[in-house]
Amino acid sequence: MSSSDVSGPRDLNGRVVRQGRLARLTARLRGGSSSKPLELADEVVVVAESDDDAVASSTALEGSDWRADDEVILRHDLELPSNRVQEAAELASLDGYVRIDDDRWGPLPDAAVAGHEVLVLARVQTLDALHLSQERSRMASLGSRHGGIARRWAVLQRPAG
Repeated sequence: MSSSDVSGPRDLNGRVVRQGRLARLTARLRGGSSSKPLELADEVVVVAESDDDAVASSTALEGSDWRADDEVILRHDLELPSNRVQEAAELASLDGYVRIDDDRWGPLPDAAVAGHEVLVLARVQTLDALHLSQERSRMASLGSRHGGIARRWAVLQRPAG
């Protein structure tokens, strides 16, 4: 079972954080938390994004509407040869990424190269600049190992307010 199959707040690596007994009891006494954990099906907006490998993650996040204390959906668009897409999606699922095949966040991008497809991967996690950099590097490596590239990334969060 991947971490995307379980509900709850996520850590910096997209894994569900298990609450201890005291935290669960405190939440019950207070009536639970005011907001439920973020899910891939929730209404979200893009708060930071880039298709430029030269832009530092810290720079991209500093100049954005990203809220450090709130969970995010981290989205990556990879362009891969059509015959390598399924294998790459399966490998990414080991780290909690889910393949997005619908237009929940707008139309799916078209491939720029004939014989390629765009693979959209996403997962819920908390985020900081270091972990964004690590995930960008991981996706660049995944793309390269499968004969393609990581085209862009985006950070999505619930609308503010």
